[in-house]
Amino acid sequence: QVQLQESGPGLVKPSQTLSLTCTVSGASITTINYYWDWIRQPPGKGLEWLGYITNSGDTYFSPSLKRHASIFRDTSKNQFTLQLSSVTPEDTAVYFCARRAPKDEFDYWGQGTQVTVSS
Repeated sequence: QVQLQESGPGLVKPSQTLSLTCTVSGASITTINYYWDWIRQPPGKGLEWLGYITNSGDTYFSPSLKRHASIFRDTSKNQFTLQLSSVTPEDTAVYFCARRAPKDEFDYWGQGTQVTVSS
Protein backbone atom coordinates (compact mmCIF):
# COMPACT_ATOMS: atom_id res chain seq x y z
CA GLN A 1 0.00 0.00 0.00
CA VAL A 2 1.40 3.36 -1.04
CA GLN A 3 1.21 6.05 1.61
CA LEU A 4 2.21 9.70 1.52
CA GLN A 5 2.55 11.90 4.60
CA GLU A 6 3.09 15.65 4.57
CA SER A 7 5.01 17.37 7.37
CA GLY A 8 6.01 20.92 8.07
CA PRO A 9 5.22 24.02 10.11
CA GLY A 10 1.61 24.97 10.56
CA LEU A 11 2.40 28.67 10.84
CA VAL A 12 4.83 30.73 8.80
CA LYS A 13 5.44 34.47 8.90
CA PRO A 14 5.11 36.59 5.75
CA SER A 15 8.32 36.89 3.69
CA GLN A 16 9.73 33.69 5.17
CA THR A 17 10.36 30.44 3.32
CA LEU A 18 7.86 27.62 3.68
CA SER A 19 9.28 24.11 3.62
CA LEU A 20 7.04 21.03 3.44
CA THR A 21 8.23 17.44 3.19
CA CYS A 22 6.35 14.45 1.83
CA THR A 23 7.48 11.06 3.11
CA VAL A 24 6.55 8.14 0.88
CA SER A 25 6.19 4.53 1.90
CA GLY A 26 5.20 1.50 -0.14
CA ALA A 27 6.78 2.86 -3.33
CA SER A 28 10.05 4.40 -4.41
CA ILE A 29 10.17 8.00 -5.64
CA THR A 30 12.67 6.83 -8.27
CA THR A 31 10.28 4.39 -9.92
CA ILE A 32 10.17 5.03 -13.66
CA ASN A 33 7.07 6.80 -15.04
CA TYR A 34 5.79 8.04 -11.69
CA TYR A 35 5.99 11.69 -10.73
CA TRP A 36 5.47 13.32 -7.34
CA ASP A 37 3.32 16.41 -7.07
CA TRP A 38 2.41 19.20 -4.71
CA ILE A 39 -1.11 20.61 -4.74
CA ARG A 40 -2.82 23.07 -2.41
CA GLN A 41 -6.31 24.25 -1.57
CA PRO A 42 -6.72 27.78 -0.24
CA PRO A 43 -9.67 28.36 2.10
CA GLY A 44 -12.92 28.49 0.18
CA LYS A 45 -11.22 27.76 -3.15
CA GLY A 46 -10.52 24.81 -5.38
CA LEU A 47 -7.39 22.74 -5.77
CA GLU A 48 -4.33 24.50 -7.19
CA TRP A 49 -1.55 22.48 -8.75
CA LEU A 50 1.91 23.71 -7.73
CA GLY A 51 4.51 21.49 -9.35
CA TYR A 52 6.15 18.09 -9.50
CA ILE A 53 9.44 16.26 -9.37
CA THR A 54 10.00 13.35 -11.70
CA ASN A 55 11.45 9.95 -10.91
CA SER A 56 14.77 11.22 -12.26
CA GLY A 57 14.74 14.45 -10.26
CA ASP A 58 13.59 16.95 -12.88
CA THR A 59 11.11 19.56 -11.72
CA TYR A 60 8.28 21.53 -13.29
CA PHE A 61 6.16 24.27 -11.74
CA SER A 62 2.99 26.20 -12.26
CA PRO A 63 3.92 29.43 -14.06
CA SER A 64 2.30 31.40 -11.23
CA LEU A 65 4.77 29.97 -8.72
CA LYS A 66 7.90 29.42 -10.74
CA ARG A 67 9.77 32.37 -9.25
CA HIS A 68 9.16 31.29 -5.69
CA ALA A 69 9.08 27.50 -5.74
CA SER A 70 11.55 24.67 -5.66
CA ILE A 71 11.21 20.94 -5.13
CA PHE A 72 14.05 18.66 -4.18
CA ARG A 73 14.30 15.10 -2.98
CA ASP A 74 16.19 12.83 -0.65
CA THR A 75 16.16 9.40 -2.21
CA SER A 76 17.82 7.82 0.84
CA LYS A 77 14.77 8.82 2.90
CA ASN A 78 12.26 8.45 0.05
CA GLN A 79 11.12 12.03 0.61
CA PHE A 80 10.52 15.09 -1.53
CA THR A 81 10.29 18.65 -0.30
CA LEU A 82 8.51 21.76 -1.50
CA GLN A 83 9.96 25.15 -0.70
CA LEU A 84 8.11 28.41 -1.30
CA SER A 85 10.08 31.57 -0.70
CA SER A 86 8.75 35.00 0.25
CA VAL A 87 5.35 33.67 1.29
CA THR A 88 2.35 35.95 1.73
CA PRO A 89 -1.03 35.37 3.40
CA GLU A 90 -2.28 34.27 -0.03
CA ASP A 91 -0.15 31.13 0.40
CA THR A 92 -2.37 30.04 3.29
CA ALA A 93 -3.85 26.69 2.30
CA VAL A 94 -4.04 22.97 2.92
CA TYR A 95 -1.06 21.47 1.13
CA PHE A 96 -1.17 17.98 -0.36
CA CYS A 97 1.43 15.73 -1.88
CA ALA A 98 0.34 13.14 -4.41
CA ARG A 99 1.67 10.52 -6.76
CA ARG A 100 1.09 11.06 -10.46
CA ALA A 101 0.73 7.76 -12.26
CA PRO A 102 1.09 7.20 -16.01
CA LYS A 103 -1.77 8.82 -17.98
CA ASP A 104 -1.57 11.77 -15.54
CA GLU A 105 -3.89 10.42 -12.87
CA PHE A 106 -3.24 11.07 -9.20
CA ASP A 107 -3.58 7.65 -7.66
CA TYR A 108 -2.37 8.31 -4.10
CA TRP A 109 -2.63 11.42 -1.94
CA GLY A 110 -1.39 12.49 1.45
CA GLN A 111 -3.98 13.59 4.00
CA GLY A 112 -2.93 17.22 3.66
CA THR A 113 -1.40 19.68 6.08
CA GLN A 114 -2.70 23.13 6.98
CA VAL A 115 -0.29 26.02 6.52
CA THR A 116 -1.18 29.51 7.69
CA VAL A 117 0.89 32.52 6.71
CA SER A 118 0.43 35.23 9.31
CA SER A 119 2.45 37.57 11.42
